[in-house]
Amino acid sequence: MKSSEVLRGQVTNAADHPDLRGDMFPVDHETLGTDCEVDGELPAGLRGHFMRNGPNPMFEPVGKYHTFDGDGMLHGIEFTGDRVVYRNRWVRTRGLEAEMKLGRAVYPGLSDVMNFPDPALVGDAGPVKNRANTHIVRHAGRLLALWEQGLPTEVTPELDTVGEWSFGGQLQGAMTAHPRIDPRTGEMLFFSYNLFPPYLTYYVADATGALLHRVDLDLPAPIMMHDFVITEEHAVFMDSPVVFNIEAVATGEPMMTWRPENGTRLGVLPRHGAAADIRWFEVEPSHVQHFWNAWSDGNRIELAGCRYSTVNFGLETEGTEEDSGVQTIGGKPARYRIDLEQGTADWEPIDDLLGEFGRVNDDRTGRRTNCLYMPAFTRPDAVAGDFDTVVKYDTGSGSRSTWYAGDTGHLGECVFAPNPGGTDEDDGWVLNLAHDSGTGRSALLVFDARDIERGPIAQVRIPERVPVGFHANWFATGDGRPTPSGARRPSLRRPDR
Repeated sequence: MKSSEVLRGQVTNAADHPDLRGDMFPVDHETLGTDCEVDGELPAGLRGHFMRNGPNPMFEPVGKYHTFDGDGMLHGIEFTGDRVVYRNRWVRTRGLEAEMKLGRAVYPGLSDVMNFPDPALVGDAGPVKNRANTHIVRHAGRLLALWEQGLPTEVTPELDTVGEWSFGGQLQGAMTAHPRIDPRTGEMLFFSYNLFPPYLTYYVADATGALLHRVDLDLPAPIMMHDFVITEEHAVFMDSPVVFNIEAVATGEPMMTWRPENGTRLGVLPRHGAAADIRWFEVEPSHVQHFWNAWSDGNRIELAGCRYSTVNFGLETEGTEEDSGVQTIGGKPARYRIDLEQGTADWEPIDDLLGEFGRVNDDRTGRRTNCLYMPAFTRPDAVAGDFDTVVKYDTGSGSRSTWYAGDTGHLGECVFAPNPGGTDEDDGWVLNLAHDSGTGRSALLVFDARDIERGPIAQVRIPERVPVGFHANWFATGDGRPTPSGARRPSLRRPDR
């Protein structure tokens, strides 16, 4: 739905919700297309769109507010070679559209998610609002804003909302916010986790966007499964002890609990296999919210991610006295190994830094990767989402390189943009959408992925404040999609000396 209307938010945080304080306070307006100044020299091969999704409530929340509850807002930066253009838009989901007509929020957050609004108020938007606030991916020529308890929402490069995408009516339920796209085949593999049986459903869509494969997988409990990984032959799942408590709405207990007595298993399924083909391998109780990658080496599978030995995502119900808000700020980098022949699995630490949102060169998805990128927490007063350091691991050489953003610097996810003419795994750039609370300025930082310690080689100055968000992606020019137009040329200049 293309619209030139500039929407404005109405959040004041009168209730002083922790997840709306400081840099988590939402942006209160949209920007339809503004030039950006650039400090430094942009790489000639950087052509395309950087897009980041995140929670940005339009209206004062109903009840407790958790960062997972905010309406999705996309921040987009377009690189054309002679200009850089910034825009931000709310994702106009059916639930948000219903609230816009009313001029107020009517959907409660996850703390009271089973308290459905009056159908007379929300119409066909349904009992649960699709937040569309977590990730943005591109597949089969479509840009999809994702939220793991709803359908994908298609948007345009200009960030206009097209509407929910159900794979031609083939997908009736939710879709994870972390699908995996095979760069060799073009297939998109994904799953949904559910509060009621079947607790896990796995899907494969081909390169054209047609849904080819669906499998319901048996789990002993309704767990939170935010991410998974693939190899060239397998899909790999983690059944961890982060368990949903359905009775919490009535009892006033937390919506999510850590139950180590349930154990942790890694499930390996042939990519087009049936439910009977999955094999489970027990490991020490743990949870991984975001994985880097996985690959096979003969009968062994290796996967890496930030490991939690215990976790508290702070999803308090309306009946609890505690505020909602993520309590565990990050995990520690670790690798898991599965021996398919021996039927065993184990893990080992990579580092003791706290971090999250691990990324690799997506052209290596499902294949061996040595270069792992991560934003980390190193300040003693760190809170969830407030990264301060860019980290690169080279597991081939065993090295770690870092860059600290300064005492007032706040970083986002590290996104890898490959050099179109490159051949090496780290031949490209790391992009990070950052904010400086000391100056009040936001910028997209551009790093040479081969030399993180050098610091940004260029900074794209964002003309608006960009709050803390979730996941981002780089979409290189050349997929046949239309590109935004109508913006003025920016001033491309070197930093002041």
